Amino acid sequence: MTTKQETISITRRLEFDSGHRIPNHDGQCRHLHGHRYAIEVTLTGMVADHPGKADDGMVLDFGDIKRLTNQYVVEPWDHAFLVAKEDTGLVQYLNSIPNHKTVVMEHVPTVENLASAAFEVLQPVFEKAFEGRLKLASIRLYETPNCWADVSHS
Repeated sequence: MTTKQETISITRRLEFDSGHRIPNHDGQCRHLHGHRYAIEVTLTGMVADHPGKADDGMVLDFGDIKRLTNQYVVEPWDHAFLVAKEDTGLVQYLNSIPNHKTVVMEHVPTVENLASAAFEVLQPVFEKAFEGRLKLASIRLYETPNCWADVSHS
């Protein structure tokens, strides 16, 4: 049984597909390719003590994590090509394809930079949506089942 003083972490996992390339990579990743990404969003907060209410005993309904993560990260990135703004030739090419879903990123779309970008997008979203009672503790972004990056709240 939890008490009001305990902070609990909860995590929701979602998946999406995106293409990218690492333009200056020495190996295969310099070529256009795609991944089935998985993102794990971990929030921390106090368990709600609201007897008789839907959120009683929860930090947050997992559906709320799914809804906000889908809206701000998954839907924009799913079936999109994630390209670094510095990769100008590829940006121009992708922009020439009618109705192509392209997301121009500030940095090279490595799993580390994508995890960091997702954290930067989601941190204020969760803080604002739940009036600061929850903290985005970490993002884990899997590029493959065996390779991922973690970003944590500092």
